[in-house]
Amino acid sequence: MLTHAQVWSAVDRLAARAGLSASGLAKRAGLDPTTFNKSKRITPQGRARWPSTESIAKALAATGTPFDVFVGLIEQPGVAAPRAVPLIGFAQAGAGGYFDDGGFPAGEGWDEFAFPALNDEHAYALEISGQSMEPAYRDGDVIVVSPSAPIRRGDRVVVRTRSGEVMAKELKRRIGKLVELKSLNAQHADRTVPAAEVLWIARIVWASQ
Repeated sequence: MLTHAQVWSAVDRLAARAGLSASGLAKRAGLDPTTFNKSKRITPQGRARWPSTESIAKALAATGTPFDVFVGLIEQPGVAAPRAVPLIGFAQAGAGGYFDDGGFPAGEGWDEFAFPALNDEHAYALEISGQSMEPAYRDGDVIVVSPSAPIRRGDRVVVRTRSGEVMAKELKRRIGKLVELKSLNAQHADRTVPAAEVLWIARIVWASQ
């Protein structure tokens, strides 16, 4: 007998296989973006809400997934369901209230992104919008950021300044009181930021491509 948790775990695994969040899967399927969100899985009265067969069919069609593969996702012995990490749009990340001073996600307004393997409990995901980071990241891509991951020269990172600016760059080097950053888009200039102006730097550990 299928359980509510099994079916929703399969939806999360389907989204993760496609490199999408639950809301991203719904949008790709032409559904309301909140269709597969965690908040929609239980009614306000506390009853279990199941995904409709129509919504699952549309999600399978949108990701090119055969039904028998989805059945296999319902119960995978020895394979844990992907862990949900907090997700917001990259453009939102500069607004106040989403991060604490250590660069860890905080506050309300986060969505969720199912990610299969990550050992950082403070990790989060950002959804790219626009073309400013092409060709590295395109509109709709999701990047997973780990505040606890060690950072080395050449790593792609997310940087937040004390003024609230958030940017994705490649770390060129840290010298003295300066942080040198290489743009991911050749049409945008590289940046050199005083170290005192950098609130935090976190490494990008995965990106949907």
